[in-house]
Amino acid sequence: MDMTLPRDIHRVFAAADEHPIDWLGEKRFSQFDVEFDADDQILFARMRGTPVPNFNAGLLAEAREIQRAIEASGARVRVAGADRPFRYVVLGSSVPGVFSLGGDLGLFMQLIRARDRAALERYGRECVDVCYHNVAHYHLPVTTISLVQGEALGGGMESALSSDIVIAERSAKFGLPEVLFGLFPGMGAYNLIGRRLGRKVAEEMILSGATWSGEELYAKGLVDVLAADGQGENALHDFVRQHARKANTYRALQRIRDTHEPVRYEDLLSIVNIWCDTALELTETQLKLMERLVRAQAKRMSREDGTAQRAAA
Repeated sequence: MDMTLPRDIHRVFAAADEHPIDWLGEKRFSQFDVEFDADDQILFARMRGTPVPNFNAGLLAEAREIQRAIEASGARVRVAGADRPFRYVVLGSSVPGVFSLGGDLGLFMQLIRARDRAALERYGRECVDVCYHNVAHYHLPVTTISLVQGEALGGGMESALSSDIVIAERSAKFGLPEVLFGLFPGMGAYNLIGRRLGRKVAEEMILSGATWSGEELYAKGLVDVLAADGQGENALHDFVRQHARKANTYRALQRIRDTHEPVRYEDLLSIVNIWCDTALELTETQLKLMERLVRAQAKRMSREDGTAQRAAA
């Protein structure tokens, strides 16, 4: 797979065939809102995740389409006939109160009960692809940022931690609940937490099944910028403007971290294999716990959709 190629080879390919992103403003995606802030040179990708804000197959496919466009763009977008640079790629959410609820548990249950290991592995590989490309900054001189305003659970927490910088509002909610039904977060949590805080802390957090506020993870060192509730966007722009004044140093530190504390694609894939084996060992009792969570998520989103529609009326 091309993911195993050295990063400089990717840069050669990209430089040879750059295509600035030229579809901004089009209604191109059902699972994302993509926007460009020319003043602060930010490309936003905000997840919608319909009907439930999780990593369903449609969201994963659109995420990779957006990522491929970023990688091929030379870090440029076309606006009003002119190419404009972007220096930051921000992953956020358009769903009030939710960054991402994580993996598609309904799909997990279906595949586990069908004993379809190949499909489980394919799903895990697709999640790793999305995670890895964000970790690798799309092989461009850009800084990736996660803006967490609400819940980032399971794979949602993993995706948030895949960025260079994590900005979270004080009461944002992070969690790794997989242990509660016999699984573990298999798409990067061990590597991403371990990279920042060490293997022992990563294992403790995965085994705890706990949830943490943005404030608590800021104290631990997993959140880089803590914002007051409702002020995440302002904190993002403040950070970008401060970062821009020291951009060369920040990016040099990124390269040092990538060299000395790398997150390797092949390591992520090996963990997906263990995740698949573990998933296929779940008992019917554990699957029923998962099923209960799926119903609670669907009920919650249905209730919130109804509230939003009434408010709009």
